Amino acid sequence: MNIALIIAGGVGARMQQAIPKQFMTVYDKPIIAYTMEKFECHPAIDVIAVVCLSGWENILESYAKQYKITKLKHIIPAGSVGQESIKNGVTELSKHYSGNDIVLIHDAIRPNLSEDIISNCISTIEKHGFTVVVVPCNEAMMETYDFESSEKAFPRDNLKRTQTPQGARLSDLVSLHKKAAELGISNSVATCTLVTETGGKIFFSAGSGKNIKITTPEDIDIFKALLKQVEQNVY
Repeated sequence: MNIALIIAGGVGARMQQAIPKQFMTVYDKPIIAYTMEKFECHPAIDVIAVVCLSGWENILESYAKQYKITKLKHIIPAGSVGQESIKNGVTELSKHYSGNDIVLIHDAIRPNLSEDIISNCISTIEKHGFTVVVVPCNEAMMETYDFESSEKAFPRDNLKRTQTPQGARLSDLVSLHKKAAELGISNSVATCTLVTETGGKIFFSAGSGKNIKITTPEDIDIFKALLKQVEQNVY
């Protein structure tokens, strides 16, 4: 079984809007609805679970009904930080599903992932275990400590930009969060970083520059352009 665990617990402070960004609408459809639809339409995804910001559960349920998201089976309370939200989701899923089932952890605010990205991520997990979707790093990367200047660059050929989904077998994710608790790690920025911080190894699956994360108003403009491109290709 393949499960999509969508993380929608953020408040979206950088967007500077009155509502969390995952619930903002683009062309009259909420961002999270676009995201859920991608997993709903993928034939290999069996279940959708959403880790949801407190107070928005009923709204999420209404969106699922409105946009016919029939695979949504679990709405799980978010934590105070991303790692806690993911742990909450993994813990709840472990009560219902086999440890051998695959879990794809995905940002609610990455609504433009493709079917190929989902398929390739599942395949890599099946072959190797812990997996993160990545794209090449095409920019020069500079290290700074004063946020104004730099004296050191990193070779970009040795770097990858991570996206989501990120995932593994459910039993491996349960063990990962258990080990993190034992080591006192409570605020890792992503599953991929948590894997390496606990001494593990993570494998790469191909992402896309179109698999954008919506964090700023400029990202909304990019997403609108991508939607228009799809519409033009259809017609």
